[in-house]
Amino acid sequence: MPRENGFENKRVVIVGGSSGIGLAVAKEAASQGADVVIVSSSAERVQEAIKSIGGEARGQAVDVSDEKAVESFFTNLGGFDHLIFTAGDSLQLNDLAKTDLKQARHAFELSYWSAFATVKYGSPQIRKGGSIVLTTGVAGRRPHSGWVIAASVCGTIEALTRALAIELAPIRVNAVSPGVVRTNLWQNMSSEEKEQLFESVGKRLPVGRVGEAHDIAQAYLFLMQEGFGTGQTVVVDGGTVLV
Repeated sequence: MPRENGFENKRVVIVGGSSGIGLAVAKEAASQGADVVIVSSSAERVQEAIKSIGGEARGQAVDVSDEKAVESFFTNLGGFDHLIFTAGDSLQLNDLAKTDLKQARHAFELSYWSAFATVKYGSPQIRKGGSIVLTTGVAGRRPHSGWVIAASVCGTIEALTRALAIELAPIRVNAVSPGVVRTNLWQNMSSEEKEQLFESVGKRLPVGRVGEAHDIAQAYLFLMQEGFGTGQTVVVDGGTVLV
């Protein structure tokens, strides 16, 4: 029995889809026929993303840290097929002794609790055969000194992914774990600092470079389409965990 071609007649909701990896996923899914819905905290960025995607893409500004706002959005949205969560903030990198607990809690608020709320209110709207793809990172598997918060968040998302795969079955729940990627996740660094980071990290990797958003987007598309895997974390890191 032939499989459906691409994302024709599929509705994909991308929370964090106005920039970086989320936007790359949105563009690729839309190019394959998906009805894409972008969610971001900034109305301006949502509109810019919609223009760059083109076609029938739509979007809405939602404060994903506000549970009621998230609930209202999904209640009004109606049914859809795939839910992607890529929302994130600048990385919190600091030595344990210098870690500000208020900032640390904020990192969990966006990367964990917002993802939790998104799945809580979004999953009842997912149609048969649909899926959820969350976002973690290799910090949880290969942490460096000063990466305590980043590693903690990533490890928590991987555990959440496995738990949700059981609780929400038969909805498939997976995660993508990128390595260092050229996105606005590093916006708290100067341009010079970022380029130095990308060059030094890239030289050490087996693939010889850091990732680009479109590289990572392919993993999300695979997990939406493959139909059998669940509770898995797909690592797309250029070989970071090997070296």
